[in-house]
Amino acid sequence: MTSLSAWALAQTIKVMLGVIKERKFNFKWFAGTGGMPSSHVSGMMSLATSVGFVCGFSSYQFAVAFVLALIVMFDAQGVRRSTGRQAIILNKILDDIYWKKKIEEKKVMDFFGHTPVEVLVGAVIGVIVSVISFKG
Repeated sequence: MTSLSAWALAQTIKVMLGVIKERKFNFKWFAGTGGMPSSHVSGMMSLATSVGFVCGFSSYQFAVAFVLALIVMFDAQGVRRSTGRQAIILNKILDDIYWKKKIEEKKVMDFFGHTPVEVLVGAVIGVIVSVISFKG
């Protein structure tokens, strides 16, 4: 429940920041990936922190959960971010081709990954939610 709470809090913050910035609601902010903060990282860091509280921070269970959280953080700001950048370039290529009337294709989704700051904020949210849940 703590991990789901951290994920939901991060997604809610993401939607609120999007509404403030764009002055409109976009469902993609709630259901999509990317953006500030990373809800994937929030959920995983909350899971790892919760496992630490339950099993001990020197347990093998915490080590496994923490390594998985690190993999999610690396993926969120590395691989998925690169994929998003490639999608932006592909969309520019498709626009060029479309306007020259050679091909008509659907655009590739270009909102995949996170910046390191988005990952860090997501991790902090996850830890805070777990600390409040177990120590509050």
